[in-house]
Amino acid sequence: MPPISPEETPIPPARPQPPKLAALEPLRLPVFRMLWSTWLIANICMWMNDVAAAWMMTSLTTSPIWVALVQSASTLPVFLLGLPSGALADILDRRRWLVATQFWLAGTAIVLCAALAFDLMTAPLLLALTFANGIGLALRWPVFAAIVPELVPRPQLPAALGLNGIAMNASRIVGPLTAGVLIASAGTVWVFALNAVLSVASGFVVLRWRREHTPNPLGREKLISAMRVGVQFVWQSHRMRAVLSRITIFFFHSTALLALLPLLARNLKGGGAGTFTLLLAAMGTGAILAVLFLPRLRQALGRDQLVLRGTVLQSLATAVMAFAPNAWVAVPAMFFGGMAWITVANSLSVSAQLALPDWVRARGMSTYQMAIMGASAIGAALWGQVATVTALNLSLAIAAASGTLLMLVALRWVTDGVGEDDTRPAEAGWAAGPPAEAPQEDGRVVIMVEYLIEPARAAAFHLVMQQTRRARLSQGAIGWELLHDTAQPSRYVEQIVDESWTDHLRRFNRATASDMVLRERRLAFHVGETPPVITRYIVRR
Repeated sequence: MPPISPEETPIPPARPQPPKLAALEPLRLPVFRMLWSTWLIANICMWMNDVAAAWMMTSLTTSPIWVALVQSASTLPVFLLGLPSGALADILDRRRWLVATQFWLAGTAIVLCAALAFDLMTAPLLLALTFANGIGLALRWPVFAAIVPELVPRPQLPAALGLNGIAMNASRIVGPLTAGVLIASAGTVWVFALNAVLSVASGFVVLRWRREHTPNPLGREKLISAMRVGVQFVWQSHRMRAVLSRITIFFFHSTALLALLPLLARNLKGGGAGTFTLLLAAMGTGAILAVLFLPRLRQALGRDQLVLRGTVLQSLATAVMAFAPNAWVAVPAMFFGGMAWITVANSLSVSAQLALPDWVRARGMSTYQMAIMGASAIGAALWGQVATVTALNLSLAIAAASGTLLMLVALRWVTDGVGEDDTRPAEAGWAAGPPAEAPQEDGRVVIMVEYLIEPARAAAFHLVMQQTRRARLSQGAIGWELLHDTAQPSRYVEQIVDESWTDHLRRFNRATASDMVLRERRLAFHVGETPPVITRYIVRR
């Protein structure tokens, strides 16, 4: 083999560099800019409410478990109502649903004002009203998460989600600072009053958005059926299962720091309400700066590497906060904790969004948010109880150590599967589909698809059919089996069961580009002279 001259030496392609200010590119789009501003205001309201409620609880009781339960009451509704609200956001007009959630939050703030004005506030009542506010958050988040991908081109989606992180963390600074100033100068009641005004104003801003709602030609899905299909899709998706395992572990442990932060602030030398606000602001500042570097970090590292390094950094910040003697040590720890928090959350959020087709996006993102809030609610209660039984610093140290260890286990054992699904809708006319006219009978639909396969290729065919099973169930089928003819070894029959004729039609509308690739792989095994025979039956009641 002749030697290669220097001129012939292949030059490896340069790694593409993200454009300057790529993190801010989606703000050039007017509709995204308007809704992003609304999201910023909404999150300022959320943090104002959380800070005021958490600090108010420290004045009503000094028990760590009661203080930690404020975090649980705020996040638990998202865990309980996330899936129904996600299903409704996929079924109803997303614009109107978003407006309704803003007015719900305004109503909750008004009730809080009244309870304070008439001196009726108690620790149980505060938890109940915090829970009611959490219901509004549970109804709002899935619809906003589903809206973002339709506002920006797919390449700008990571940047758009990063900007949402900036809004969240800028509000983490502005909200607590505003709440702190109002609490110190005018009283807590004015925090909730401003919250109500801003929530109403945000609702009217959303009303300016002229989004065209396209009704489904097959009509609205039933709520229970829509929830079932959403759960099936997430369960059949390797990528979504991997994302949910990682985000659950991260927030279950990282919430220990936020849930116990009011007590940590009080225990610092010279600590008080101002210290609590300062620590939250430091965390928000770290998160905002990290977002600006995330495009380059994503170029250099894979998702799991970002998640692991972010988890380690979060655990170190929690460990430092457990033993911090004063604000000079605590503020840098919270700053780096904020950087870690947004790095992990953004990486996993982008991965979830890219794994979801639009027809199930709100339901899929609601399960993502349910994992966050469920883990946060349970984690806050657990770490608060550990702090009550043992000590504050010991609870945080245990959370820091176990968080990193469990994340390593998840990264090792819960994987994404092979490749990344193309979730774009399938092209129109990809298949003949079922008959145009629905049958006169009403009942479950059983579809039989007959394949003729060379016995020598049966093992490879079985692997493709297992992927087919996941695809059918993720689209909404309620049953799937592969039958093998013992008298004719080359004959296989795929059996699919749909809940109704309408649900059978919905599966055709839900097909994605990845489903079409899988279909071609499946048909490549068929050796018959004609395409596979498809027969449809109605189950008689």
